[in-house]
Amino acid sequence: MNITLNGEPRAVKAKASVTSLVSQITGREPASNGQTADGQRLGVTLARNSEVVPRSQWYGMALAEGDDIELLTAFREDEDDD
Repeated sequence: MNITLNGEPRAVKAKASVTSLVSQITGREPASNGQTADGQRLGVTLARNSEVVPRSQWYGMALAEGDDIELLTAFREDEDDD
């Protein structure tokens, strides 16, 4: 199945979920409530077809052919990196 991720074409498995995509991109597995199993902040937000998707909805949401996904990552610059 083909989607667009951050403006780039990307092939994903049929019936892939938002959670599996986020896990693949971040390397961390969100739980069913959208939080990470380790309790740390995930630092991402996701929009599907121009609509922000709350983390609480990621788990059960399947991707569809042609979906346009924007995955935005929060970046925090360390104070020591002047």
